[in-house]
Amino acid sequence: MAPVVARSPEQADEQPDLKRRRTEEAAATEALPAPVPTAGKAHLNKNANSFDATEEWRSNLRGDTELVSGPNGERPDWWWTGRKPEAGAPGILPDGSLTSLPAPNLASMTRQQALEYFENTWLITEVLFSALQGEECFYRPPYHNLRHPFIFYYGHVAVFYVNKLRVAGIQAEPLNPNFEQIFEVGVDEMSWDDLSKNDMVWPSVREVNEYRRQVYRTVRNHILTHPSLDSLPVSWDSTAWAFFMCFEHERIHIETSSVLMRELPLGLLRRPPQWPAYHPSVGDSARAPPANDLITVPAGDVTLGKPADWPTYGWDNEYGSRAFHVREFKASKALVSNAEFLEFVRDGGYRSKQWWSEDGWRWRTFRNAKWPTFWVPEGPQGLHRYKLRLCFEVFDLAPALPAVVNHHEARAYANWLSSKQGLRGDAALRLLTEPEHHRLRAISKRDAEGRAAEDPVMERSGAAFAGTANLNMAYGAESGVDAMPPTTAGFHDVFGNLWQWCEDNIASLPSSLGVHPYYDDFTTPCYDGEHNVILGGSFISTGDEASVFARFHFRPHFFQHAGFRLVSGTGPKETSCMDSPPPHVGSWDPSTKRTSRAAADAAAAEALQQQLLSAYGGAAQLLEGGAASVQLPGAEYPARLAGMLLAAAGKLNVPLGSALEVGAGVGATSFQLAAGGFESVLGVEHDARAVGAAVAAQQAGSVTVGRKDEGHLRSQLDLPVPGGSASRARVAFRQMDPCCIAPDLGPYDAVLLSGVLEKIPSPKAPLGRMGGSRGLVKKGGLLLITASYCWSERTAASQLWLGGTIDSAGKAVRSADGLAAALGPDFELVEQADLPVATRTCERMYSVAVMHATLWRRVA
Repeated sequence: MAPVVARSPEQADEQPDLKRRRTEEAAATEALPAPVPTAGKAHLNKNANSFDATEEWRSNLRGDTELVSGPNGERPDWWWTGRKPEAGAPGILPDGSLTSLPAPNLASMTRQQALEYFENTWLITEVLFSALQGEECFYRPPYHNLRHPFIFYYGHVAVFYVNKLRVAGIQAEPLNPNFEQIFEVGVDEMSWDDLSKNDMVWPSVREVNEYRRQVYRTVRNHILTHPSLDSLPVSWDSTAWAFFMCFEHERIHIETSSVLMRELPLGLLRRPPQWPAYHPSVGDSARAPPANDLITVPAGDVTLGKPADWPTYGWDNEYGSRAFHVREFKASKALVSNAEFLEFVRDGGYRSKQWWSEDGWRWRTFRNAKWPTFWVPEGPQGLHRYKLRLCFEVFDLAPALPAVVNHHEARAYANWLSSKQGLRGDAALRLLTEPEHHRLRAISKRDAEGRAAEDPVMERSGAAFAGTANLNMAYGAESGVDAMPPTTAGFHDVFGNLWQWCEDNIASLPSSLGVHPYYDDFTTPCYDGEHNVILGGSFISTGDEASVFARFHFRPHFFQHAGFRLVSGTGPKETSCMDSPPPHVGSWDPSTKRTSRAAADAAAAEALQQQLLSAYGGAAQLLEGGAASVQLPGAEYPARLAGMLLAAAGKLNVPLGSALEVGAGVGATSFQLAAGGFESVLGVEHDARAVGAAVAAQQAGSVTVGRKDEGHLRSQLDLPVPGGSASRARVAFRQMDPCCIAPDLGPYDAVLLSGVLEKIPSPKAPLGRMGGSRGLVKKGGLLLITASYCWSERTAASQLWLGGTIDSAGKAVRSADGLAAALGPDFELVEQADLPVATRTCERMYSVAVMHATLWRRVA
C-alpha cells in the first residue's frame, strides 16, 4: 500500500500493522474473482486494496487545501455548520473540552433541553470530523474496504434527519433529493472478505458542508416549532419520537466513525483541541495491572428488557421482557488487559489453529493477523514490543489498559487460557452471556418484573461520570482496567471503558414492540445468528448507547471499541438468543446453527449445482428421468423470464439500453437479457458463490454440472451459456446486498427483481430504490418483479412483509396488493403471469415454485 502523504522515517511505525496489511492486499487479490468486461466504471471488478495513484477514488480530490486545522488545532468558521465549540455551547466545559450531555428525559424535558441535546450531538460529530486533516481523508476507503469513506458518514447523519423527519410527517419536502439518496444507506459487510468497492464520484466536502448547514437550520427550526413536542411524554407512538431517533442514530455514528479513524494512517489525523482528556493510565506504560482474579457470582434471577413506558429513547431490540435464572458462575473482576493478552501473543496464539473457531481461523489467516489490530509493532516481530494506536495518537503500550479485540480474538484467548489452566467442559473459560452481564450489574432500583428502574445516563453528563465510569465521553480513550472503582461485588467496568463481547447473538425479546415504522430495518437484518451482542458501552458511548438498556451487536470480525472479560460456568451456558421469539423461532439457537465448515461447504456446493442445472439446463437435461413423462412444469425459467421483459419492451417501445437484475443468482437471466438485445446488463447478487459461478460461466461460455440422478450416480453435463461472446461481454456482475443497493447505480431502462423479496430482512428496501428522483428505473422504463410470497419470520419480521398478514380491521392483506402499495403511484401495472420454476434434487424428486411475475412501467 503506497503511503498517501509524505512520511519521515520517524513516522514509519505510526500506521498500525503496515506489513500485515500489505499481506492482506495479496490475500484480497487471490480472493476476488477474475475481472469481467463492463460497460462503465461502476461495474469494475478489480483489487479493492490497491491504493495507487490511478485508484478511482482519487478522482474525488478537488484540491481543497483548507481542510486542515490551524497551528492550535482550530478550524475556520465555515467548518462549523451548527454551534461552534466555544463557551456556552452545549457540552463545552470551562476548560474548553467537550463532553456529552445526559440523555433527555422524554417525560419532562423542555424544547430547550431537546434543542441542547441536538446541538450537543451535532457538535460532537463536527469536533470528531475536525480530526481529519486534508481532503484525502474524506475519500480514501478504509484499508479493509468494508466500510464507506468518511465523506459518506459526514453526509449520512445529516441525510438521516431529513429522511426520517419526512417519514414522520415533520418535514414536508426533501432538501436535496440527490444527497438524500446517495447518503441514505450504510453497509453491514457480509463477511471479513467482502471487499466492496468505494469507487464513485462523491460530492465535494464543501457541498456536503453546506448541506449540513441547511439541515442543521431546518432541524433546529422544527425542534423550536413543531407541535409534536408539546405533548409529553414523547413515546414510541409519538410523532416526535423521530427527533430522538435521529439524535441517537447520529451518536451511534460518532462511535463507529471514531473506530474508522483509529484505522486511518496517523499522518492524516490530528487530535481536536476540544477532545476530552485521557485518563492518566493511558500514558502509564510501566504499571502492570493487578491480578485478574475470578469472582464467584451466586445464582440469581435477572430480567432483560426495557419497559415500554421508560422515558428515554430506545431501539427496537431493547423492548420486551425475558426472565432468566442464572446459575452460579465466576467472572474476571476486570476486562482482559493488554498485559494478559500479550502473553497469548508471545505464546504463539495467533499461529495456533487449535484455539480458534473455524470462522475465526479463516479470518485470522485471511488478514494475516499476528497481534491485535491496534497494536503497532516496534522492531523485529520476535521482540513482541508494541505501541498502542488510539483514535488520533500512538502511545507506548500501557499494560493495564484493556485489550481491544474482535470476537474471534477474544474467543481464541479464552480457549488458550482454559488449556493453560486445565479448565474443561462447563468450567472452561468463555465470554459472558447477556444474562450473566446483568448479574454483574449494581442496580439498586428495579420494577415489579425485576428490570432496572434507574439509568445513570439520564442524570449524568460525561463530566459527571469522570472518576466513577469511563462513559458518555468522560475521557477521550479507554482507561486502565482498574482505573474506575469496582462495584460492591468487586467488578470493574461493568459499564464503560470498552464494550464487552458476549456469547449471545442478537435476538428479539418476548413481548417486544416489534419494529418501528420510522426505521423498520434497524435490527431486523441482524437477527441472523451472525451478529454477536456487545454490552456495557465504551468511553465514547453516549446517550442511548450508554444506557443500562442498550443492546448492540456486530459481526464477530468487526472492530469496535470492544474488549472482553472471562467467565467460568457451573453448567451449560444459557444465552438470550436461545428459544427466542421470531425471527429466532422455537428452540433454534443461532450460536449453534452451523454445521461443520466442511458439511456447510458440501451443502452449498450441491445447492450451487442445482442452481446451475435449473438456470442453464434445457428441459431435456433438467427433467430427464421421469419428470418429462408427467410433463413437470418449470424448465427454462430464465429464458421465459427474460422473454417476458423483452417482449414488453418491444411492445411498449422501451429501448434496450441498460438493464439491472437484482438477485441474479448464477447469471443465466442476465445473459438472456444481453442475448435478447440489451446493450449492457448488470447482475447483482448477495451470494458470493453464485457471483463466482456467473463470472466463470461468462469467461468459459459454458458450465459443467454434475447432475444428481440416484445416490452417488451423476451425469456430467456441459451446458452452453446463452448468447455469443459479444453479448456475454455486455454483462457484468457484482456482489451486493439487495437491501443496500449501491447509490451510484442507475438509472436503467429495465430492472428485474428476481425472487429476492421473500429472502431478505427488509423486503421494502429494494422497492424504495425503484422510483423517486434518483430511482433505478428510468421514467418510462420497465420493472419486472418475481416473488413466491413465501414469507418466514426467520428472515423478516411479519411487520415488514408485503402481505400474508391480517390488518387492524381483521382483513387479510395479500402480498400483491402490498407490492403495489409499496411501489406507489410512480408505477402502473402492465401485466402479470404465473411462472413455474423447477429445481431438481434427483431424477425423481423436484421442487416447483410458482412465481408471481408482475411487470410495471414507471410513469412518474
